Amino acid sequence: MTNTITVDTLTRWLTGFADRVAEQREYLTELDSAIGDADHGANMARGMAAVVEKAGQDPATTADALLKTAGMTLVSSVGGASGPLYGTFFLRMGASAGAVTELDAAALGAALRAGYEGILQRGKAEPGDKTMVDAMLPALDAYDAAAASGSLGDALAAASAAAAKGRDATEPLVARKGRASYLGERSAGHIDPGSASTALLFEALAAA
Repeated sequence: MTNTITVDTLTRWLTGFADRVAEQREYLTELDSAIGDADHGANMARGMAAVVEKAGQDPATTADALLKTAGMTLVSSVGGASGPLYGTFFLRMGASAGAVTELDAAALGAALRAGYEGILQRGKAEPGDKTMVDAMLPALDAYDAAAASGSLGDALAAASAAAAKGRDATEPLVARKGRASYLGERSAGHIDPGSASTALLFEALAAA
């Protein structure tokens, strides 16, 4: 296991995320139909399919070019909140990564954290609001802790496990952001769809 991530690995990550979203499309839509617009699965599947197609048409040679392509494609092809949020995540990640062909554990961690900060600014959500933030922040914290003492692979595995835990922890929460917040107390008892797709994002990264 190398301790760097190449552009090829990042491309595999995006493809793996697209595959997982397509596989879980009905599940994500089901989650969203309980507390949202019932379009999260369809939107994300369409958006990530467009990202993979675009990345295949014009293969990027640097991390920032690949991630910028992913971000711009999502912003332009996905409706709802998920397109702008995930798009901002990848755009900020790319800006942080820069025109490099590989990232070490620290650089990847910084890029992921920059993406997360972008989501916070864009979505104005905080931990505990029952959003994708509730899966992403634990994932990043687990990644940083594991990367300090272990391999990149271990850090990504820890991030993936923490994201899944964060996703499950959204179930009892009452939503304070987005369409789900209109339901008030009735939003409790449902897993947040954005946190579910975020768990897939980190699962795909660990697998890549």
